Amino acid sequence: MDDAFTLLRQAVDLLPEDAMPENGVTVEDVRENIKRQEWEMALGLLVEIADVRPLSVDFWELLAEAARQMMLDRSRRWCEWRGWEVQHGTVRATLSLLEAEEGGRQAAFSGDGRLRPLWDIGNRTADGGRDLNIAMLWVEFAEELGPGETADVRLAPLSPDQWLHLKVGDVITMHEGRPVVGMATVIEILPPSNLSPHRGRPGAKRPKTGALS
Repeated sequence: MDDAFTLLRQAVDLLPEDAMPENGVTVEDVRENIKRQEWEMALGLLVEIADVRPLSVDFWELLAEAARQMMLDRSRRWCEWRGWEVQHGTVRATLSLLEAEEGGRQAAFSGDGRLRPLWDIGNRTADGGRDLNIAMLWVEFAEELGPGETADVRLAPLSPDQWLHLKVGDVITMHEGRPVVGMATVIEILPPSNLSPHRGRPGAKRPKTGALS
């Protein structure tokens, strides 16, 4: 297994030389951070640059393993999540949780993709009953989300094919058990980037590719 230094260098080599986020950071700037052993900074810059254009699952696997070695658990989860989105696409929504007294959650939950709530996205069973679908949830720009709060979120369905009918503006409901605990409006749907043949869910083990498994 390569060390974090080597993994970050390999990830840089997968970037187009002209890739540049809005803050003006260049690929060469990242190389300089790696040379100075500012590995956490380099990791953060690589994630920012990757927002400019789609990159392969291999790229995100390299970053995820580097983050794991640096014991940056949230960064590792985010890189795994982004790799999943490359393969399956992205569903973003604005989620509002019910207040606790309205029957919602009693406490906040961590927004780093570990929660697996049920969602009513309009699917029905063979007998016409409501069919709820599971999707993991990542809260954007916040570490957690509590009762009565609203935030933009990203959803990672466990069965992506069941979500293909959704479109921007659709309203879906979040459930824990059968009760409704939140309402969400779809704000963006992006298709898979088709840059890698790998399949899986965020955090799932994948076939060996390069230095990772």
